[in-house]
Amino acid sequence: MTSINEYQLQAHKNSLNASIHGDKLLYAAIGIGDEAGEVLGKFKKLHRDKKGVIDQEFKDALVKELGDVLWYIAELCTHLDIPLSRVAALNLEKCKGRKERGTLHGSGDNR
Repeated sequence: MTSINEYQLQAHKNSLNASIHGDKLLYAAIGIGDEAGEVLGKFKKLHRDKKGVIDQEFKDALVKELGDVLWYIAELCTHLDIPLSRVAALNLEKCKGRKERGTLHGSGDNR
């Protein structure tokens, strides 16, 4: 993979362009939440079954679930004509600004 935008293009090639009542955005948005829930489930089971001890098996399973989250994010961006690199760059800029202002902790979108 050469770039996050190349990933986005390749990910969309594997898409069925599924929708919920014709709404591709809703399908992708719900997919993000569904897959994020699977990430949380891995952590629940890690703490329930393995006392929080992270091993390679856990990491491998987590990578797969994180990849599914990333795929749905890429699909949502594709349907909105937003380059994934823009999302990544703006997020880094936002986090940098929060760190510089000492507002990494707390809540709210506009810290």
